[in-house]
Amino acid sequence: MKKLFSLIIFFVLVTSCKNNAPEFDASGTFEAEETIISAQATGVIKELQLEEGQELKVNQYIGFIDSTQLYLKKVQLQKQISALLEKKPNINAQLAAYNEQLRTAVYEKNRVANLYEAGAATAKQVDDSKAIISVINKQIEAQKSTLNITRSGMDQDANPLRIQIDQLNDQLQKCQIINEVNGTVLSKYTEVNEMATPGKQLYKIADLSTIILRVYITGNQLPIVKLNQVVTVSTDDGNGGFHQTEGKIIWINDKAEFTPKTIQTKNERANLVYAIKVKVKNDGRYKIGMYGEIKF
Repeated sequence: MKKLFSLIIFFVLVTSCKNNAPEFDASGTFEAEETIISAQATGVIKELQLEEGQELKVNQYIGFIDSTQLYLKKVQLQKQISALLEKKPNINAQLAAYNEQLRTAVYEKNRVANLYEAGAATAKQVDDSKAIISVINKQIEAQKSTLNITRSGMDQDANPLRIQIDQLNDQLQKCQIINEVNGTVLSKYTEVNEMATPGKQLYKIADLSTIILRVYITGNQLPIVKLNQVVTVSTDDGNGGFHQTEGKIIWINDKAEFTPKTIQTKNERANLVYAIKVKVKNDGRYKIGMYGEIKF
């Protein structure tokens, strides 16, 4: 009788434990969409306001890379442009003498015309005065053309220098370290006074306001899942129970893979499984690497 009573107690305890453990269709670990921010310029890092675990906003200023040489090169090019353009001829000043000759010729033509009407000058004198005006006008036009070509040539010579300044402005802009992603700094790879080069990793950041649970399902389960399907996500609550929330399937792998050693499936003997990603809104509870389970 005592042995029978012990068996009943054991059966009740086992049944109770089974009822408390929620059933799941797949399990996996949480991960985030991580972004590695790299330097875009060469130089010594002079400022880096960055710590692991820090929350950053898009376009937030973090620090800068030494840009002294770039700035001096820019100033040098600006001086070269100024020196070049100062040599541009002044068209009005260059034509002043011709314009004075033209005014004199016009005055002389009018004087000869009046004399011709009074019979004191010949027709040839009138024609000669007109010819002089025509010659001066052609000289003025020729000089204008020459001066305009000279000025235009100097402007063209200055354009490559302006383009170099634009390139330097772009490089100077890239010397500023500006965060490009909303999120939390996961890792910091460099410090102030270290040398930066284009492509050198500065820090890793991820937006943890939403987090991804990567789980694995068997081939038998594949037909019952679809994109944007809402599932129940369960995690340990730290008190022996489970916390549940909703998640949405955002990706289904179309290729099978061998079951990862750390992952359990509904059919633990399954050799090939399919990975899926479940997007979960994160209130701070979920951490990268945490274990989770889903129920369809």
